[in-house]
Amino acid sequence: MTTPDNTSDASDTAEPTVEHTGVAAQDWARASADPQYRAAVVDLLGALAYGELAAFERLAEDAKLAPTLADKAELAKMASAEFHHYEKLRDRLTEIGAEPTEAMEPFVAALDGFHKQTAPSDWLEGLVKAYVGDSIASDFYREVAARLDSDSRGLVLAVLDDTGHASFAVEKVRAAIDADPRVGGRLALWARRLMGEALSQSQRVVADRDALSTMLVGGVADGFDLAEVGKMFSRITEAHTKRMAALGLAA
Repeated sequence: MTTPDNTSDASDTAEPTVEHTGVAAQDWARASADPQYRAAVVDLLGALAYGELAAFERLAEDAKLAPTLADKAELAKMASAEFHHYEKLRDRLTEIGAEPTEAMEPFVAALDGFHKQTAPSDWLEGLVKAYVGDSIASDFYREVAARLDSDSRGLVLAVLDDTGHASFAVEKVRAAIDADPRVGGRLALWARRLMGEALSQSQRVVADRDALSTMLVGGVADGFDLAEVGKMFSRITEAHTKRMAALGLAA
């Protein structure tokens, strides 16, 4: 997934500062003895795996909209990176005894629905979607990762690494706005729509899976209490505002 770690104006989306106690201080071998925790991690890895597979597919499609061969090649390289992330998650699911396709299946409808509702109409909207929309989901998964066992946490954070889309998107969008300032207003409205859709999609993914939702609200592992849920979404919103500023758009 694309995250803005290497973009100076939006660099505060590293792993949240959480003291690693309880499950978060354990490795997978110990933590997975709890069947509910194991089910939650399988859900999380399944959601991420399908997200990476969908990102690969979407970037490959977006490459068709690229205005130059250099841009097309850059997106193809990013798509390849997303597919390698998918392979890591698929292999890990197999390693822990889960069938990857079965783990991904529960999340297909929600993620496909999100992408259908937010299909870009042009090259610039596609760049903003990958930079803003995907990064909101990545922020959410980073928050969750901070509360996972050490093995699962390391994998999740690795597959959320930026594929290079952050700096690429910022450069291209800023150049387009400089060339035609009217583009900024349209893309700002688009990014605000993406923000709402991405948050709703993240909430649907969690709400539909009992083990995952139980983990997040503290029923297993070191989950969030209600106050922390509010803080989490405040952090995600703040990171979104910084990304918008990096693009030269109003939040």
